Amino acid sequence: MASGTNIRTYFDGQWHDGDIAVIRAADHGAWLGSGVFDGARFVNGLAPDVEAHCARVNRSARALGLTPTVSTENMVQMVWDGLAAYPRDAAVYIRPMYWGIDGDATAIVPSEDATGFAICLEQIAMAPETATTTLGRTQFRRPVLESAVVNAKAGCLYPNNARMLREVKARGFGNALVADAMGNVAESATANVFMVRDGAVFTPIANGTFLAGITRARHMANLRADGVEVHECVLGFEDFQAADEVFLSGNMNKVTPVTAFEDTQYQAGPVTRRVRELYWDWAHSTA
Repeated sequence: MASGTNIRTYFDGQWHDGDIAVIRAADHGAWLGSGVFDGARFVNGLAPDVEAHCARVNRSARALGLTPTVSTENMVQMVWDGLAAYPRDAAVYIRPMYWGIDGDATAIVPSEDATGFAICLEQIAMAPETATTTLGRTQFRRPVLESAVVNAKAGCLYPNNARMLREVKARGFGNALVADAMGNVAESATANVFMVRDGAVFTPIANGTFLAGITRARHMANLRADGVEVHECVLGFEDFQAADEVFLSGNMNKVTPVTAFEDTQYQAGPVTRRVRELYWDWAHSTA
């Protein structure tokens, strides 16, 4: 699925121009869903936390029983080699991925002996700073580790996210605020979530039902360094109804202000704006 333009693909030892074919119909990942990926960003010559994203895709592969074949260090170098073909002011989505090729005797378990690998670069613009979203409740929940590979950024998890989005978008909302198996708020359908109350920042505690994102951790570190109280804790929907500000945290757009949760309205407030400023200040400081 191509979401952007000007696509480049690393496969079979070299970079290719275009969205080339990399997987076969009989590959384990194609018909049994053993695929993982990660996403980093290249913006104005910066690729914040690209090493952390490359390291995580290797951890995700192991969580699915796949054998990662590229070291984090080599993967980072491959990414930078591929990005050299883009202008410095391009906004590029960086997606390394693994998938199973063969299965064991049952066909269900992916073989540890062969793993597919590719990197896809797509030019996708960052959302404007004025972009916002709204949240609605969904009947669907985040699974637990005993029933799904929630400790991986795995493609097989996303059909559940898709039905969350279909449900809330049919009611006019932009995203879903999603509960975990216990009924507490976990995240949105596409990104981690934060709320602000009386100047302090709160986010659902990482309890193994959702992927606690790299960008989420970066925001928390930046805020704490700036003297802001940040709490990871159990949060219910009523907490979000009583919030002063709500924002989403994800790699694609870093910070997205939320202007409504069901009937509750919010402003894109000063803490949310400060989170964005802190993130890009940090990114430029590491260049």
